[in-house]
Amino acid sequence: MQATKEDYDAVGDIEPHRKRVYAAMMRSLDRSVARVMDKLVAEGIADNTIVVLSSDNGAADYIGIDGVNAPYRGWKNTFFEGGLKIPMSVTWPGEIAPGTQIDAPVTHLDLMPTLVAAGGGALPDDRHIDGRDMAPLWAGAERLTRPDDAMFWGTSDYRVVQSGGWKLQLNPRSEQTWLFNLNDDPTEQTNLAEAEPEKVAELTALNDAHWAGSKPLALSVVASPVTIDKHLAEEMVEGDAYIYWPN
Repeated sequence: MQATKEDYDAVGDIEPHRKRVYAAMMRSLDRSVARVMDKLVAEGIADNTIVVLSSDNGAADYIGIDGVNAPYRGWKNTFFEGGLKIPMSVTWPGEIAPGTQIDAPVTHLDLMPTLVAAGGGALPDDRHIDGRDMAPLWAGAERLTRPDDAMFWGTSDYRVVQSGGWKLQLNPRSEQTWLFNLNDDPTEQTNLAEAEPEKVAELTALNDAHWAGSKPLALSVVASPVTIDKHLAEEMVEGDAYIYWPN
């Protein structure tokens, strides 16, 4: 983590030092976004520009800050909600009403179809496109239409499928399977894998079908344990929940 002294001083006395640096980084980000928005206004194109702001993942364990992804478990480098569930804002004057709040889940894969459609373009028809145009959501739809209502994440053999609010995590290197019903348990406290074998089989079939025939662009060369409920400034002890992250 790095911050300018100006931002570090401006955020005031925040303890511990790590949190103060983190707050200073957020101040820098906020200022940078303001510069972009002001420039659009100055150029006279603010009313005809879509602006998307989103993180690529939840905060990482290596920053060593307690509760930074609270109330969700996990970090960047895990597929628990602390690593996946992030905010996204889309500004599109004249199309999206200011203050619109959407709770339906989307993924970054939805950005390309959304922006292509907004620009009047057409998606390529020689390949499968996983993403969906998000426009129906700000027009009032409750969810985007996807095959089996499923979204997928994967890094090497660590893979996740979410469908209908049910989320299955498969981490073969740690020989662990997690099944959570996010409709009732959004913070992933109760693993239902043993209690719901039929749901595990259903989601495993979706996962296998999705990845069938896929070829990785790069191979994992190392896999390391990442604790789910502790950051790297805390000691990992026997009994701590963890995943193996292939990198």
